[in-house]
Amino acid sequence: MALPGAAGSQSYPDRPIRFIVPFAPGGGNDMIARLVGGKLTESWGQQIIVDNRPGAGGNIAAEIAARSNPDGYTIFLFNSTNAIAVSLYKQVPFDPIRDFEPVILIATSPFALVVHPSTPAGSVKELIALAKTKPGVLTFASGGNGSSTHLAAEEFQQLAGIRMIHVPYKGGGPALIDVIGGRVTMYFASIPPSLPHIKTGRVRALGITSKERSPLLPDVPTISETALPGFESGASYGIVAPTHTPKAIVQKMNAEVARLLATPEVSARLRHEGLHIAAGSPQDFSRFMKAEIAQWARVVKASDAKVD
Repeated sequence: MALPGAAGSQSYPDRPIRFIVPFAPGGGNDMIARLVGGKLTESWGQQIIVDNRPGAGGNIAAEIAARSNPDGYTIFLFNSTNAIAVSLYKQVPFDPIRDFEPVILIATSPFALVVHPSTPAGSVKELIALAKTKPGVLTFASGGNGSSTHLAAEEFQQLAGIRMIHVPYKGGGPALIDVIGGRVTMYFASIPPSLPHIKTGRVRALGITSKERSPLLPDVPTISETALPGFESGASYGIVAPTHTPKAIVQKMNAEVARLLATPEVSARLRHEGLHIAAGSPQDFSRFMKAEIAQWARVVKASDAKVD
């Protein structure tokens, strides 16, 4: 019974592949898909067509991908927003575990906890202490209700035992602008767009949300090492295929994308964008997805965050 799948994988791909992305062109998700897709096109000689399907917090794209033919010619850029959606929305038109075959985790992207320079806190510990003396007074920005930047701050509050006021924005750009302007106390910012402002002192970076320090900000400690042991948050990006996609095809794509991630050109580009390259097996990504979904479910439940 394994022979048809094995034979099919030898000739795969023999026609273009659709790569569905749950956000509009120009953002981080789109950049990753076009970088990896472009290199797959070069190595396989078949066009990887990036299909941007924004809307409903990534749910529209995920549903399209989940309902696609599981023949290896539709893949989906699964990210942390999709992992959050399962708990955040009352009704979600897909099940990330049931409806997808994990292919490979491409990368993770930590946030930098940034504050306005006037904030009387020079470290994460001092910020937590300040928040405890002023419960419900300090504010935190986010890229929108239920976004990964919102829930990262909610988890931070839960672990630190503090209470701040959430100020949601329509995207990370406006949120960062208001931290720079001193209208909001803090924000869990993506590192690349905030880096110029950190270097010029327009905002102060107090901590990084990953286990390891960011190469882009080597002097900024992690939140885990200085204040909240075990705290880890951020965005993630990986490739999945519709469930029942042949295992041989999943393995072939996993091996090729892993090879591309290890090349100097691709790895340098991703690191320049503040990403931590992951790779690993489909089984590794499956475990990561389940852990991430469970993590966000706990945060959503504790914070009572909702999106209708």
